[in-house]
Amino acid sequence: MIKLKILDMRNFLETVNGCTGKINMLCPDGNKRNINGSEKIQDSLWQQYCKNRNCLQIVLEISNPQDYMSIVSYYAGDC
Repeated sequence: MIKLKILDMRNFLETVNGCTGKINMLCPDGNKRNINGSEKIQDSLWQQYCKNRNCLQIVLEISNPQDYMSIVSYYAGDC
């Protein structure tokens, strides 16, 4: 599990959509939702991002180690 503060939503979603496995977002109600390739969920994340003045905190569960490294590498470059 990893907690991120997204400042560049476009590049974050490009990274997520380039992953091969599930990228589960942990929701406040305890549910998990796969955001990889899910336009409906990604649109909702964009709305939250814009509402929060181009910032979004998100908790992810990433099962594939290569996907995990892709997202961590994105995040390290974004900071």
